[in-house]
Amino acid sequence: MKPEIKNLTLAELEQTMLDLGEPKFRGKQVYSWLHRAAPDFAAMTNLPRSLREKLADRFLLTCPTVVRKQESALDGTVKYLWRLYDGNCVETVLMRYHHGNTVCISSEVGCPMGCAFCASTIGGLVRRLSAGEILDEVLFTQADSGQEISNIVLMGIGEPLDNYDNVTRFLELVNSPEGANIGMRHISLSTCGVVPKIRALAESELQLTLSVSLHAPDDETRNRIMPVNRTWNVEALLSACRDYFKATGRRISFEYAMIRGVNDSPEAAGLLIRRLHGMAAHVNLIPLNHVDESPFEPSERQTVLRFQKQLEDSGIACTVRRTLGSDIDASCGQLRRKYRQTELASAD
Repeated sequence: MKPEIKNLTLAELEQTMLDLGEPKFRGKQVYSWLHRAAPDFAAMTNLPRSLREKLADRFLLTCPTVVRKQESALDGTVKYLWRLYDGNCVETVLMRYHHGNTVCISSEVGCPMGCAFCASTIGGLVRRLSAGEILDEVLFTQADSGQEISNIVLMGIGEPLDNYDNVTRFLELVNSPEGANIGMRHISLSTCGVVPKIRALAESELQLTLSVSLHAPDDETRNRIMPVNRTWNVEALLSACRDYFKATGRRISFEYAMIRGVNDSPEAAGLLIRRLHGMAAHVNLIPLNHVDESPFEPSERQTVLRFQKQLEDSGIACTVRRTLGSDIDASCGQLRRKYRQTELASAD
């Protein structure tokens, strides 16, 4: 398969132009078109036709298409289901806040991590997205919506740190001043706890926000709902988090899905408080989205508020995530899974 041109940095594109016998400045022109969501090489009208033909002959230019687009009547959240060049689909969500527009993007088609309450992982991992395909989610969401994206969360389908090289290349591309120019402090990356990659990320000293999907303070519960804990348990994960803070100075956000009768007791809150004692941490309580294939149910509102108060009274910063897009298959992976089920039913 042809290499994907959108994976290249500006410096690499400039070198590519020289290798093709073209002036170096053509690299910046091409880079600008790529980062403005050009649908094909023919659209790059300030390039000579001969160069456009060379590029089309040598490179793949990815251009996802909208399969489904759902907009919430409640809060304006927009959920996209994109079809990729090979027919696979991923989800992207555009969320509007008073401080700007945030896009939640996927890093893989499917997910290998097997979290018991998550729709994204049903069916496992299909493949990892390239850096350019991840970038496409930002660029084409911006182009379709007409809304400038100011913040990015890598919290969609897939485990970003399972796709470490492509995700870090994406971060370099989206941070580029000649491209989308979205600052690292406006980017959050969520992981379920791939400890070696957390340590690698710490060494890179990127000033993004690391969000850790903890969801339980003890190994017995976490083993039950998150298979990754059998490889890197709670203590190993929190040790990596402490070292991450020492290396970067960036406070870690711990995601905690409130699951009725599983992890929402006062005892669980007490253990979480002891686990996080002395850490620069913020806990984000997440009202669980219902997934048809999952036996788990969301905690009652009063239980969530009691849990929050218990953490706050101990001195731990704690918020309850605002629920957005509840009328448009809000949970990650739901729209893709429903579309796949429709496809299979049609094939039968």
